[in-house]
Amino acid sequence: MNESTRDKLKGVSVATLATALFKRGLRNQVIQGVHPVKAKGRNMVGPAFTLRYMPAREDRNQLSEFRNPEHPQRVAIETCPKGHVLVMDSRKDARAASAGDILITRLMVRGGAGVVTDGGFRDAATIGELDIPAYHSRPSSPTNLTINEAIAINEPIGCGDAPVFPGDIIVGDDDCVIVIPAHLADEVAAETFEMTVYEDFVVEKVKAGETIIGLYPRTKDEHLAAFEDWRKKHGR
Repeated sequence: MNESTRDKLKGVSVATLATALFKRGLRNQVIQGVHPVKAKGRNMVGPAFTLRYMPAREDRNQLSEFRNPEHPQRVAIETCPKGHVLVMDSRKDARAASAGDILITRLMVRGGAGVVTDGGFRDAATIGELDIPAYHSRPSSPTNLTINEAIAINEPIGCGDAPVFPGDIIVGDDDCVIVIPAHLADEVAAETFEMTVYEDFVVEKVKAGETIIGLYPRTKDEHLAAFEDWRKKHGR
């Protein structure tokens, strides 16, 4: 992805991005029901690399499957490109784990920008201490073989009711995760970067006692001049 776009998105909240996408008619881009395993205090940003699960059929999903070097879960971990976010469609089912700490450690070491599942992780406490952003529904100990079968790599998926196409830009903050369609990423990043600067100005004014009427959203021209002065003063 465009590195300037990546840098801008590192400082923009999911809430601000959701507003920008709503302006473009996109209402369902936030991945529902997922949250950070542990807050990192920084944004996760990267193109999506996807893994899709389907309901497990018992004769296809014995523990022996993990000995198969072509098992899609293992292949996804070993082929997710550096700087990408592995996004897993786990059918919003956290009864079985989408992955555990060893696989997520491997993804981290290979340079993955993060990992998201609408299911759960086993070894969640350990994953939370890793230096990789991770998002899930809740901790879950049973192996994915008990409920889900990893079936397809890097194809369009649904994750937490959000559509995710390979290469879409995934942004996660300390609240949740959003999916930006790839063709909109540059313009949305530029717009929301500017929105964030203005919102920082607004927060400072509100803390000083200013009313939000006419300030947020800005409907009074007097606030534009004050904002430009504030921006120059703060080098923003």
